[in-house]
Amino acid sequence: MQTTPIKGRGSVSNKVSRFEALEREPFDDEWAPDDQDAAPKPATTVFFEEARSVISRNQSPDLYFEQSINPYRGCEHGCVYCYARPTHAYLNHSPGLDFETKLYAKDNAASVLRKELSHPSYVPRLIALGANTDPYQPIERRLRITASILAVLEEFSHPVAITTKSASVTQDIELLARMAGKNLVQVCISVSSLDRNLARTLEPRASTPGARMDAIRALDQAGIPTGVIVAPVIPALNDCDMEKILFSAKEAGATDAWYVLLRLPLEISELFREWLAAHQPLKEKHVMNLIRQMRGGKAYDSDFKTRMRGTGVFADLLEQRFQKACAKAGLNQGRKRLSTEFFRRPPERKAQLNLF
Repeated sequence: MQTTPIKGRGSVSNKVSRFEALEREPFDDEWAPDDQDAAPKPATTVFFEEARSVISRNQSPDLYFEQSINPYRGCEHGCVYCYARPTHAYLNHSPGLDFETKLYAKDNAASVLRKELSHPSYVPRLIALGANTDPYQPIERRLRITASILAVLEEFSHPVAITTKSASVTQDIELLARMAGKNLVQVCISVSSLDRNLARTLEPRASTPGARMDAIRALDQAGIPTGVIVAPVIPALNDCDMEKILFSAKEAGATDAWYVLLRLPLEISELFREWLAAHQPLKEKHVMNLIRQMRGGKAYDSDFKTRMRGTGVFADLLEQRFQKACAKAGLNQGRKRLSTEFFRRPPERKAQLNLF
């Protein structure tokens, strides 16, 4: 098993996708490489794609939304536990390093979204932005695709819920504040730990925990409803931070809170074990044993009823801790549903005005 960390990256390997017929296995030939021959650090490459549609729909009973938009495929934040990693296999890439270094940007997303929302049969429902990959990952600072999508949603007065690990969400704070004035937006900041050292290896290119708390504070001061997601909760690794995250988020201005247990579908299970061996070798067996206890003896159970929370004594304890901490902090005192009453289709843009 590969156990050598790569600075600035979450995954420590780049094994081929599960659809590949052939697999390459590196080995040590005992020839020490010169510095000139050392493998270069993996660089980030961005590919642009023309999207035919941008609104994805789901019928998962454990999700609060039916529609979502993901401006990017792949995510440079490099969170080793990211449940979206296996989707990169459909692009003939590895869910490992490829997921965080070979990114796809939907640069026509705003224009396609405008067409979809303008269709007479479209019925407005909440859209989740960033349900799969982070809409404010580092390349958003340059490409601003998420910003263009939000501009269209504001134009149509369409409700949107944003989930991100990036403090960069505040760069759109003026637009978000205008939407909040119509009860059209909520921002959820995901925080896995307040320990900077742990966060740096778990989520190497995401904002620091302190910067995320500052983002919650800035959003709240701008009148934007903001929540915190304690995710993922990893037993014996970061679960001890749950209460501290909830109280810190409340102090910063968060009103709502959620938590999600670590999920290890498909290739993520092996990637996460590699990460443990590289960064937390003394806790590797203990963490995986607790995960199996909460997943019916397996590394993962995809059952809709339990995949977000798990089962068993430890899972029940997490649920009790979360509920008690929220009650003590004053979180989840009454969630407001975002509104669709203001939805409107702007007049069609025409090159020439009507004569009459």
